[in-house]
Amino acid sequence: MPVIQDGGGVVANTRRLLSAAGLMDIPALFTEQNPRGLGATVPELAPDAASVLPKMTFDATPVLIDRLPPDHAVVLTGCEAHVCVLQTALGLLERGRRVCVVGDAVGSRTAENKAAGLHRLAAEGAEIITIEMAVFEWLESAEHPRFREVIALIK
Repeated sequence: MPVIQDGGGVVANTRRLLSAAGLMDIPALFTEQNPRGLGATVPELAPDAASVLPKMTFDATPVLIDRLPPDHAVVLTGCEAHVCVLQTALGLLERGRRVCVVGDAVGSRTAENKAAGLHRLAAEGAEIITIEMAVFEWLESAEHPRFREVIALIK
């Protein structure tokens, strides 16, 4: 993460999204690109070992697809927006999945690469969303029993 532009912000935003998902029982999976060479997921995200899938391909679809509930949208975060996030989204789109990429929870080493990745993702059919968009769609109503807890995470 030290080489990712605003890496701290990407991690903090991802942490908020994961916390909201946890409060609403929305499952999360993690992939690690070449963990021996690049390292494990940052400790701030604290993934359960059972939810971490190592990979060497840039597209995570081969290791993810069997673990995803059928017909559910996939919400993607991660690094690098123009490589692994892009190729994973393309792989999922090819398999007919709805893909939502959380623009404020993805990063790249440069702003140009992130912008190019998000632009291409949108052009290929991925929805570019924000943390707040995801959270409010998950909540659906201010009457959701976890509404106050979830909103506190994004304020």
